[in-house]
Amino acid sequence: MDPANSHAAWAALGTRLAGKKPYTQMVTDRSIRRTVLPNGLTILTERMDNVRSVAMGVWIKAGSRHELAEVNGISHFVEHMVFKGTQSRSAQRIAREVDAIGGNLDAFTGKETICFNVKVLDEHVPIALDILSDLVLHPVFQSEDIQRERGVILEEIKMDEDNPDNLVHEIFTQSFWKDHPLGKPILGTKETVRSFAQDTLFDYYGKRFAASNMVFSAAGNLEHDTFVDLVAHRFDQLSPASDLPDGAPPRPVAKITLRNKKSLEQVQVCLGVPSQPLAHDLRYVTLVLNTVLGGGMSSRLFQTVREERGLAYSIFSDLNPYRDTGSLCVYAGTSSDRCLQVIELIMSEFHRLKCEPLPEEELQRAKDQLKGNIVLGMESSMSRMSNLARQEMYFQHFFGIDEIMEKVEAVSGQEVMDMANFLFAPEKVAVTLLGRLNGLRVTHSQLAC
Repeated sequence: MDPANSHAAWAALGTRLAGKKPYTQMVTDRSIRRTVLPNGLTILTERMDNVRSVAMGVWIKAGSRHELAEVNGISHFVEHMVFKGTQSRSAQRIAREVDAIGGNLDAFTGKETICFNVKVLDEHVPIALDILSDLVLHPVFQSEDIQRERGVILEEIKMDEDNPDNLVHEIFTQSFWKDHPLGKPILGTKETVRSFAQDTLFDYYGKRFAASNMVFSAAGNLEHDTFVDLVAHRFDQLSPASDLPDGAPPRPVAKITLRNKKSLEQVQVCLGVPSQPLAHDLRYVTLVLNTVLGGGMSSRLFQTVREERGLAYSIFSDLNPYRDTGSLCVYAGTSSDRCLQVIELIMSEFHRLKCEPLPEEELQRAKDQLKGNIVLGMESSMSRMSNLARQEMYFQHFFGIDEIMEKVEAVSGQEVMDMANFLFAPEKVAVTLLGRLNGLRVTHSQLAC
């Protein structure tokens, strides 16, 4: 496996960068409780006394990366289908019952998870929990509903193909994680979606929707023991199942991909390198680095490419971490005659982070920005509920706000520079260009950093 993507390489970098160790202390600033039912279902709650809402979610530890190629998109298809009706509720009744209590019912599918969630006033928790549980436990997957929803998802695929921002990231991902399920589209393909039938859905549902493969999290104005009783009453008969493996980590491919699309006025640029897994000890170093590079209006890329040169309206960098790997990507939209100049400036900023010490004022500004984003992102019951589930699934540890702030504040400029040197190697850089290319070409020699 490529050293840039191996756990051993990340561990060695950790030793070089400060010998950081995982936190094992208990949360002191969050009212979190955890119960595991005999069948393996994990129930998490966080009490928030200053709100009148409760957000709850059923999280399935499965996503598009766990799919076989011939059923790519089935996680997302099943997520849609549970809303089409259960053994006791029609789709219309589900919608009416949620609207009648002023609730917000939603779901999403990711690379590694599926989540069904609802947010309601605290007084409506019993009925909301009953609806949510019914969706997850008793779907019917009627053939006529499958046929109708197939058409909806095919239109969703077309919508993504018509959105250049989404499309360039999808093409980049498929190329970067080539021949690995992580690189496959969450929505699936037109061919796979057309092939799904009732038995296909029930087969997938039976394997993945098992108690030991679920986390039920809730946050807001609620009591843990009462909530556990409500959940157990509905889920205690759900059978456990052995954990299904994630499979081997993907091997990143540093490929230059050019996709000509004359209907676009701009060239969409997506450029990236391998990064560390979601739960890696050095994630705070990479978060600070990403904030400095392209995490906001004061970032280097925004200031250099947009404000100083006027070469792009939109430019930013972001992190895409997963259980066993990750990527750091830069996105920009520009004209074909300015594209090479934009890429050159991105490479220049990579080089600066590798070779020039980060000024203390800029480092502190990035830390403060990152801390503010984290704290503001934790102020709603829905975000707390999601945070609980993700920490359970990826860390088996619940981090307090103060603990996270301390970890961010502890990042040094030298650590950021060391991380930049580890990430930004020319042989690791992959690029995807999408748009009216007008003969535009990019070579690996132009990716020197």
